[in-house]
Amino acid sequence: MENRTLRILEAIVDEYIRTGEAVGSKLIAEKLDNAVSSATIRNEMAALEQQGYLEHTHTSSGRLPTYQGLRLYIEKVMSPAQLPDEEKEEIDRIFDNIGGATDDEIIDNASRALADITKCAIVSTNTVNKFSVITKVDVIPTGKRMYVLLLITSEGNIRNRVCRLSFDLTNEQMNFFTQFVNENLKGVNLDELSDEYIDKLTQAMGGYMMTLSPLLKAVVDISAEMQQQVEFSGEKNLLTCSDFSNTQIATILDGKNELCSWLDDTFSGIQIKFGAESDTFAVTNSSLIAASFNKDGRKAGSFGVIGPVRLDYKKLIPYIEYFSSKVTDALSAGNDEEEKNEEKEADSV
Repeated sequence: MENRTLRILEAIVDEYIRTGEAVGSKLIAEKLDNAVSSATIRNEMAALEQQGYLEHTHTSSGRLPTYQGLRLYIEKVMSPAQLPDEEKEEIDRIFDNIGGATDDEIIDNASRALADITKCAIVSTNTVNKFSVITKVDVIPTGKRMYVLLLITSEGNIRNRVCRLSFDLTNEQMNFFTQFVNENLKGVNLDELSDEYIDKLTQAMGGYMMTLSPLLKAVVDISAEMQQQVEFSGEKNLLTCSDFSNTQIATILDGKNELCSWLDDTFSGIQIKFGAESDTFAVTNSSLIAASFNKDGRKAGSFGVIGPVRLDYKKLIPYIEYFSSKVTDALSAGNDEEEKNEEKEADSV
């Protein structure tokens, strides 16, 4: 495709992102400093429409970019803006203030800060606990037939689940369960709790199997939740978006599973997905800018800026890139400090 054609497509998409309106040839000519005539631009726009990159509205002589046009713009034409130094410094200060936090807190705080700075809704996945080790499981009676199950991991994260049983447990039953699960689960990675592994544990409880299996199931449920957490930040920012109806906003907020699958496909670099390209996501005029972050060289989760298809990609991509790199650094910083302390202890011996 000729450079002139790409420049015309870029001007159309930039103006569409700015206004949300169809774009005409006269305006594009002005954007190009009248270096190209309106007649030539109309011919180029007609060619882009034939190729599926633009579409013609019935109420206007202007054109709108299609999803294929937006994809071409993002992948072949657009140059992301540089993140200003003052913005980087502001983000650096945010991360300086969350030093010493748990991994979950780092990701949650970063998500909220990204939503505040970009004025967009942020969806994030957190799989860092997938590599955590179970350090303790406890069961606490809280009322008649009511018990709270606690699970603590090596990352310092604590999760609980309220279990309502059809009977009261004796002290002997609770002591057996606590001893049994800690003997069999302490030191086990959360991602090792397969159905086969749990079935073996259930059978190993012998005569306690029927009584205590609901508590063991609660352990499995907690571990599954900890391995794949999906959270929204800045949901209120969707309410200010005129491109979405209230029904579409509700669909987005209810679509955690679909958004999670989008983010699961995100590895290195920036990934951009359109709702129209998905067979499962109902809001077709939505888009997601996603980037993953790592811990110790392994993927630990992803951020996604979600909004209408006319998100300001040039502006937003540098933010999400910088945030994902800062989260990667923050998640790995704790382990680096532990290694330094271990080296000092070894040297002193």
